Amino acid sequence: MRHRRTKITLVVVAVILVLLAFAVYLRKKAPPEAARLLPESDGIVYINLRPLRAATHFDRRPVQHDPEYQKFIDATGIQFERDLDEAAFALHRMANPAGPNGPVAFSEVFTGHFDGRRLTKFLESEAASEETYAGHTIYSIPNEGRTVRVVLLGYDMVAVSNTPTAEQIHSILDRYRSAALPFSGSTLLGDHYQDVPLLSLAWGIGQIGLPFGDSGDIHILGVRLPVTFDSTFIASLRWAGALHLRIEEIAPSEEAAAASADSVQTLVNLFRAAQPAASGPDAADWKPLLDSIKIEHHKDHAVLRATLPNALLEKMLNPETLQPPQR
Repeated sequence: MRHRRTKITLVVVAVILVLLAFAVYLRKKAPPEAARLLPESDGIVYINLRPLRAATHFDRRPVQHDPEYQKFIDATGIQFERDLDEAAFALHRMANPAGPNGPVAFSEVFTGHFDGRRLTKFLESEAASEETYAGHTIYSIPNEGRTVRVVLLGYDMVAVSNTPTAEQIHSILDRYRSAALPFSGSTLLGDHYQDVPLLSLAWGIGQIGLPFGDSGDIHILGVRLPVTFDSTFIASLRWAGALHLRIEEIAPSEEAAAASADSVQTLVNLFRAAQPAASGPDAADWKPLLDSIKIEHHKDHAVLRATLPNALLEKMLNPETLQPPQR
């Protein structure tokens, strides 16, 4: 009898271990929580600053802050280049590009090290009104004809949205209540996150969808890039001894993908040809990047791969470029 109970106990323990291992596997394959909380959108951009900060120490460089940003730092103690760990952005195409939001509105989720009491006090002083939803306080702050809504989700997480209505910030709070589900998230995330390379530090998913002209074409140095609104792009940055860039276009047809790959190759060739005549302090940093670019075409997919030199990466991560944009 005792032997039977021991056997049953071992089976139960084995099943629990298998379930725990499966849960860990799902978590590793699942999108980051900050991205899973984003509402339905036309595009998603995510960046994990922790490994980039550790590699480049961009947070230790002195920088002159914008006066409005310095006011925010003084009131909250939050300095984004030092305290921000992850940021996820949802891009919402606006029906009226001439409206207060312009062509795109944004919803964002930030994780990092925040002083909740000081941040709450600052939001209370700036807000024109407050709303309670799903047990959280949403602060509505007027800004240049728009309303910026801010909510503290937890001690290390903040959500922001400047969309015309509160629907998107409400959606973030609704998703926050079910955040334990590893594959919850928006339709765009569910459809394409599996195409993001594993261990990517930064990535973006979505369609161009912005008003580049009546035809929707983009011209660079006289070269037409035949990007259509039906193409979906998956861009990613992954660290493997160096920072590897990958941009994949999923075109509506094989012909469209081939045309896109040919046009980008032509543009790269033009940049390479112009490189010897280029001058300036950054010219030498761009040559290894241009030399590393490879473009592939497989059926309805066009893929660009490149390697970013460390020197160029450090310049791109200058703290002045990481200051929050004006809303």
